[in-house]
Amino acid sequence: MNTLLAASVSALLAGGAIYAQPPAPSDPQPIYRVTVISRSLQAVNYEHRGGPTPIDFRGTVLLPDVKGSAIIESHRGSVSIDAKLEHLAPPTRFGREYLTYVLWAISPEGRPRNLGEILVDSSNKAHVKVTSDMQAFGMMVTAEPYYSVTLPSDVVVAENVVRPDTIGTREEVSARYELLPRGQYTMTIQPGQLHSPGPETGKLSYDRYEAVLELYQAENAVQIAQSLGAGQLAPESYNKAVTLLSQAQDMTARKMDTHAIVSAAREATQMAEDARTIAVKRRDEERHQRELQQSREQGELRRQALEQAEEAQAQADAAQSQAERAAEQARAEAAQAQAVAAQRAAQAAQQRVAVAPPPNPSVNRSNAQQQYRAKLFAQLNSTLSTRDTPRGLVVTINDSMFEPGNGRLRVIASQPLANLAAILSSHPGLSVRVEGYADTEPVSDERARSVQTALIVSGAAAPSLISAVGYGNSRPIAPAGAEQNRRVEVVIYGDSIGDKALWDHPYSLRSQGS
Repeated sequence: MNTLLAASVSALLAGGAIYAQPPAPSDPQPIYRVTVISRSLQAVNYEHRGGPTPIDFRGTVLLPDVKGSAIIESHRGSVSIDAKLEHLAPPTRFGREYLTYVLWAISPEGRPRNLGEILVDSSNKAHVKVTSDMQAFGMMVTAEPYYSVTLPSDVVVAENVVRPDTIGTREEVSARYELLPRGQYTMTIQPGQLHSPGPETGKLSYDRYEAVLELYQAENAVQIAQSLGAGQLAPESYNKAVTLLSQAQDMTARKMDTHAIVSAAREATQMAEDARTIAVKRRDEERHQRELQQSREQGELRRQALEQAEEAQAQADAAQSQAERAAEQARAEAAQAQAVAAQRAAQAAQQRVAVAPPPNPSVNRSNAQQQYRAKLFAQLNSTLSTRDTPRGLVVTINDSMFEPGNGRLRVIASQPLANLAAILSSHPGLSVRVEGYADTEPVSDERARSVQTALIVSGAAAPSLISAVGYGNSRPIAPAGAEQNRRVEVVIYGDSIGDKALWDHPYSLRSQGS
């Protein structure tokens, strides 16, 4: 059906009869409640073989004039229902797609059961005798596109009313969404494509009118099944329904026996409903399979991410271990160098003559600083490119060790920085200033602080002895835009290595004439 009565019927259902709150997609809780104005639809638990008992029908706000009654009797294995209703106006008043009425039994949990089609005579009266395998149920009447629907529409025109003399236990009906879904028979087509018996059919005998009505119901059923993809999802049942409908239409065109037309049309309707049900089920199964596939793919992505994280952690652990070994080796080499230096100093002292002039403390101190500076320079230069300047020993960390355009260190920088930190930790008392240079000052500052953090974490020196500053592009060492200008310089200085570069020495200036 096209979504006819979208505003009017919804408003009417909200005020009385049965209304359905709009379903919230992510809320699995029950969201449909069957209510009638200020009271709930009541079900009756008809006592087993308790004898016949009466119950009434009352119209909703959609058809307030409807009234009726029924005699309910519980038998062994079934419950019989003999119902009579009157003032049932033609269902097409609610839309051209509504061609018939259906009597429903609703369990206390909200599970619907199609009890049968209600055929209305020329005086708008109906009489139906049916049975149900339910023991406890409420009853309601809905307008439907065809008789064999398996779920009720929202167009509820009447419901049962328990009388004072009704025998049985009353139970409230609280319909659950999973048992009573709506919108199952909705399709979008032009109103002109819908057929319904009306004045345009002319005056017909009741048998011929019944045949036309059944034919239109079959057309509705086939169109609804087609709109839900039954042609692709349930081709066998759908094609049988189309064939039966074509046969019924052909027999109608040839004005054949109405009983044969009704039989073919009703079989087409039933086959189309089967095709619709299969199509809905297979569509849901396909959606479920897609969701499972997506879940598996997401699980695989999570597994790969976890493996990558574990691999990165393993690499970091290996780098840390290597840095610790390098630091231990550097300490051992420093101790050995100090021992050799002490031994050489002792040997030199023994060779001095007694008349040697007293030592100059400042000269000895300068020599010791130069030796210590030379040793540290050699260690640093074996790890990273190092320059000896009056500012101190300057270690350069080039642009390739950083992520492009930002201040984050790349993985390849982990080992060199770990080695640098190990060397610095073996020479306590030195101060470190990390200077960043980049195209912009924020990036240069971020890079300087990244190196500072890496050295502190690796135990290079106390945090108070390592400072960081960014100079932007203010101190280029190459033409503008060159990669060499994007760098970080680690300046190492302190009293133990003095403030004089190894290549610096005093010399005198003489005039050309001297």
